[in-house]
Amino acid sequence: MRPIAVDLFAGAGGMTLGFEQAGFDVLAAVELDPIHCAIHEFNFPFWCIFCKSVEQISGEEIRNLSDIKDREIDVVFGGSPCQGFSFMGKRILNDPRNDLMFHFIRLILELKPKYFVFENVPGLTVGEHQNFLLEFIKKFENNDYRVEENYQVLNAANYGVPQSRARLFILGCRQGLNLSKYPQPLTKPKIAKKSKYIVDNLDLPATPTVWDAIGDLPEVENYSELIDRDWVFIGHLAERANKSDYSRQLSGILSIENDYSYQRLFDKGYLSNSTRTKHNSQSIARFRETEPGKTEPISHFHKLAADGICKTLRAGTPRNRGAFTSPRPIHPLTPRCITVREAARLHSYPDWFRFHVTKWHGFRQIGNSVPPLLAKAIATEIIHALQKVPVKPQEEKPLGDDSLLQINMSKAAAKYDVPENIIALRKRNKNQD
Repeated sequence: MRPIAVDLFAGAGGMTLGFEQAGFDVLAAVELDPIHCAIHEFNFPFWCIFCKSVEQISGEEIRNLSDIKDREIDVVFGGSPCQGFSFMGKRILNDPRNDLMFHFIRLILELKPKYFVFENVPGLTVGEHQNFLLEFIKKFENNDYRVEENYQVLNAANYGVPQSRARLFILGCRQGLNLSKYPQPLTKPKIAKKSKYIVDNLDLPATPTVWDAIGDLPEVENYSELIDRDWVFIGHLAERANKSDYSRQLSGILSIENDYSYQRLFDKGYLSNSTRTKHNSQSIARFRETEPGKTEPISHFHKLAADGICKTLRAGTPRNRGAFTSPRPIHPLTPRCITVREAARLHSYPDWFRFHVTKWHGFRQIGNSVPPLLAKAIATEIIHALQKVPVKPQEEKPLGDDSLLQINMSKAAAKYDVPENIIALRKRNKNQD
């Protein structure tokens, strides 16, 4: 029997997928945003999603309303909203979102898993914010849990993801168990200068490049259909050029190494989440003139270098904080912003994994998530600590109903029986798509 897990602050499901790929059944997930819940349900329709704040749900509810019931939980994982700690934000010490860390603790103590993983931004480890972290660790140690006090910040680029994305991981277990280890780096990007948190002094295989990730995807500018919708039928993937092992794996042609996830039923001939962006002629000219690896000075968009890795993909702000769109990278060859699918490739999501049809939601769902391959590396170490042998499921699983990908906030709120203003109304900027 596969070990079981619970995902708190689940978002669209990046950590859920990574833990599934490592061999876990993530029987329950908790997420506040109804649109994120709909996307999670589409990709994991065979597991339970709770559309609630962690402040308003109990461990008993998670158990009784999912397939967990009285089974022992192997791991609970998640990362609370991080804007109060982020280097990119205002770093407000009394940001109420920081209190969510302690609801994470409460649910751990109620669910009593063998192991837990808490994920957040590196900014939590410095300055006054470190006091939150030390108090967080102390709470666990006072309640029969051990915590790896030599906590680590890991960069996704060291785990096969063509993106520099650093995240803090706190690992803990019940007293009497052996702590899981942090995963050793698996890949090393080809970078000209040192980047913080990237390990580059080891003899490791190369991290996939931007072009390894997206070079096989067809040019969306050649498909007029993608102006008004997010998908197009492109035929069999074997006909595409520029296929790397990385793109073969994410497109479903090759199996991801040590992938113990359920195979999904989907048509590999469809390109999804690829709506085009209508740039004006001035923007196109500026994008064309920008050198790869440089930032376009007017838009502040970074132009991807085909032979490099991507900078951290960011989510922008949620609709209750202005609904600002984060700068989107410029494609390395075509003078346009990348699509949601190209961002998903740079984040290590397989092509069967779908996001909301709008670019604003799609980029937000990717930018807020942990890259699945990074989560998988963490989860694999917990599998080892559990002394479990991961099992590859034989059955194929269907994806959810396509309507979940197109749902608006009012319909999503009605579906999950929550108030429409559970996330404050979006104030749309006319210049946003």
